[in-house]
Amino acid sequence: MTISIWRYSHLALAVSSFLLLSLASVTGIVLSFQPLSEKVLPYRTNHFDETTLAQTLPTLRKQYPEISELAVDKNKFVSIKGSDTDGKKLDAYIDPQTGKILGYPTPKSAFFEWVTALHRSLFIHETGRFFIGLTSFLLLLITVSGTMLIIQRQRGLKRFFTRIVRENFAQYFHVVLGRLSLVPIFIIALSGTYLSLARFGFIESPKVSSEVDFDAIKTGPAKNPADFEIFKQIRLPEVQTVEFPFSEDPEDYYTLKLHDREVTVNQITGEILREIKSPTSALLTELSGDLHTGRTSGIWAIILAIASGNILFFIYSGFAMTFKRRASRVRNKYGADESEFIILVGSENGSTFGFANAIHQQLTAGGKSAYVTELNNYKVFPKASNMIVMTATYGLGNPPTNAAHFAKIFEKHKQPNPVRFSVVGFGSHSYPDFCKFAFEVDNVFARQDWAIPMLEIHTVNDKSPDEFSQWAASWSQLAGVALSISPSLLITRHESLQELTVIDKTEITSSGESFLISLRPKRRSNFTSGDLLAIYPANDHRERLYSIGKIGTDIQLSIKLHAQGQGSSYLNRQDSGNTISARIVSNGHFHFPEKANSVIMISNGTGIAPFLGMIDQQTANAQCHLYCGFRDQKSFALYNAAVQKNLEKKKLKSLHIAYSRDGEKQYVKDLLTKDEAFVADTLKNNGVIMLCGSLSMQNNVVALLDHICQTRLGKSVSFYQSHGQVLMDCY
Repeated sequence: MTISIWRYSHLALAVSSFLLLSLASVTGIVLSFQPLSEKVLPYRTNHFDETTLAQTLPTLRKQYPEISELAVDKNKFVSIKGSDTDGKKLDAYIDPQTGKILGYPTPKSAFFEWVTALHRSLFIHETGRFFIGLTSFLLLLITVSGTMLIIQRQRGLKRFFTRIVRENFAQYFHVVLGRLSLVPIFIIALSGTYLSLARFGFIESPKVSSEVDFDAIKTGPAKNPADFEIFKQIRLPEVQTVEFPFSEDPEDYYTLKLHDREVTVNQITGEILREIKSPTSALLTELSGDLHTGRTSGIWAIILAIASGNILFFIYSGFAMTFKRRASRVRNKYGADESEFIILVGSENGSTFGFANAIHQQLTAGGKSAYVTELNNYKVFPKASNMIVMTATYGLGNPPTNAAHFAKIFEKHKQPNPVRFSVVGFGSHSYPDFCKFAFEVDNVFARQDWAIPMLEIHTVNDKSPDEFSQWAASWSQLAGVALSISPSLLITRHESLQELTVIDKTEITSSGESFLISLRPKRRSNFTSGDLLAIYPANDHRERLYSIGKIGTDIQLSIKLHAQGQGSSYLNRQDSGNTISARIVSNGHFHFPEKANSVIMISNGTGIAPFLGMIDQQTANAQCHLYCGFRDQKSFALYNAAVQKNLEKKKLKSLHIAYSRDGEKQYVKDLLTKDEAFVADTLKNNGVIMLCGSLSMQNNVVALLDHICQTRLGKSVSFYQSHGQVLMDCY
């Protein structure tokens, strides 16, 4: 079944049932407190679970000769009915071992009775019961379809409980709480549906007949009830009711109604007169009632209350996501046939449209004719000169729902004019097959004779504003179109800031030079090399991000001082002992790959910082190879001591340095060209290549890597990018 069917059915079921589902959830929360209020009553005794009927019945019969019935309720309270020694009606909770009266039943709460009636039938009797039963069934279908959507989102059943990529509050907690509440909500829905089916007779429950052959009843030998074998075997937790014989005549007998059967016992000999097992349907009805109400367990009642509360949250968050998706739809000023710039979008939940809208607004504001549409709506665009594809990947490398038919449609429509294209993939490195569909789209375009690649495919991890702005800047320059991305798009969600103390900072004499600064968090922080430190030098929304190298427990940054650099100037003004406020941003896609058998690290300038931390965190004989580029030996001197130390400790296996203004005057790309065979073997043997530094370096190196991959491995570099073997964090 396709993703779209699961998604649309999930939405349709939620829309059709949300009113009654909300009512049922609210009343369900209230009713979950009923068993809790009953279980706190002091009527349960010690050793209840071990007490047998042989211990209880003779004691009670002796103390209360006119007893007619013993009952054990869902709270494990034992009660008796009959008459006392004065002939008055007796209905009391007792201690089953001593017969002592512990209390008397009180009328049920009128409030809970009212809520129960509302929950079961909406005060409209059988019609209401039908609608509530239907709502339970719809909730069951919602649970199934929601489970399938989570499996698709998480890229398979095995990854069901792996990390959820946080896109927004509603989406994140809709999935997280959905996973946690899946089992109790499924049980609520299934048990509610079963109870309704049983109520309306769709599930037959044959009546149990306990007719006894009176002619076969024996009158001896007489035994004391304490010696009845059946009474010795049955413990109180198995009992629902025990009906006592009305008289001492042999024709009167004990009737034991247990959870799984009904037994009649000769009151004189203790012989079993008849034993009938309860029908399976009756057992399932009883079990469904227990599970649906929480009447047997206080802990389960609390879980049901939480699950019911989560249903209310799912209704809110589901509609919030739906409205957000609809709000992200684009209103085109120009038609498809008259637009020069075509933006094609593949998005499962609508978030990618936000990025497309930002570009669309900039183009139209600049007087350009631009048109945004879904990838499924691809066709011939007669005036198109530029196409931008922005697409996410869904499920196990699948296209989003609104791009599912793109591949078939694309082959049918050849553009009449040459068109420059650029593909931007949105995804998360937390999942395998990162941006796989975007790479597939890029390859499809590249095979067309009318399509002219404008940029290498660009990927955006976890909807990073910085990574998106990198692409926008490059595209703007090549297209000759001015773009100014809205600041609101570039502002990341701010977490609470934490204080860091400056431990050490190297001195510099002028701008253009680099310095190292070490910072120590005042409170324990979980971070590693490759994560980012966000600072706010002007104490406003403007954020500056720097790659972290973890040295011991400290944060080390490598900063190049720019004459007008707000962030670099701010950090350069700090002295040892100063305190700054910042936040640590997890950058999981650029962490050191622990399982790789070999890692090639490529950097230029200050991009060496995270690699110094990664190497420092390794053990001896690590397979780390560092290729780095600097202007001259003086600029490398800042890092030389740390590098040599790690070479001596064998944490770094090889070092390759290129100086652009000293000696041979070469670049990192030249070093890699000499070692093409080694680079190819590293990728072939599941090794990893990591890049950190300037975008210009990245572009040159990626072009070389693509050449190496194509000629030596028969695959494009994009294949290794999508499989997490080429990791980049450039700026």
